[in-house]
Amino acid sequence: MLLAVDTSTRMVGIALYDGIQVLAEMAWSSHSYHTVELGPSVKEMLAKTGVTPDDLRALGVATGPGSFTALRIGLAFVKGLAFSEHIPIVGIPTLDILAAAQPLSDMQLAAVLKAGRTRLAVGWYHVVNGTWQSAGRLENLTLDEFSESVREPTLVCGELDDEARKRLGRKYKNVTLASPAHSLRRPAVLAELAWQRWVAGDTDDPTTLSPTYLHHGEPIPG
Repeated sequence: MLLAVDTSTRMVGIALYDGIQVLAEMAWSSHSYHTVELGPSVKEMLAKTGVTPDDLRALGVATGPGSFTALRIGLAFVKGLAFSEHIPIVGIPTLDILAAAQPLSDMQLAAVLKAGRTRLAVGWYHVVNGTWQSAGRLENLTLDEFSESVREPTLVCGELDDEARKRLGRKYKNVTLASPAHSLRRPAVLAELAWQRWVAGDTDDPTTLSPTYLHHGEPIPG
């Protein structure tokens, strides 16, 4: 059994996955109450599914980019479980979770998160061997800069407010906007990605695993 935890931004998500099915999944918008909400939510999910901490064999956690405080809360919670229950950890980049949930396409993919009121954290992806693979670029852009950077057909998914969707929608020749449902970071997807790495023996050292932050521009709110 694997527990997945994503506290990258105000959107928080947790899931339980056994390699065959998703036993439970929760995602909600938190008003900066990650610390008081995360533990009780996990406890409730375990109780509802009849899973105990002893049943957990692996932990998956989103590693950012995201809010400095929110990411640290999620990492601290998962590391606490890892040390107390001797469970391996797998860290997954937050934008990879968004990308993995999108249908395959010949277009490039831009996965985005809010990075302050006027900025976006942007990761770029292409399909390689049947999966979305990161192009290795992680950028902190204003909406104008992001819009200007899209110069070829691009699928855009992630945290976009109404203004951003309207402005990007005007570039209909080059921008295809994923629906709000496909733009939600699903913790079940995080769980699947983490499970694949865990089964392959590719885990992270809990003493050195750390969040990924953007070092320029405004911080992503948590």
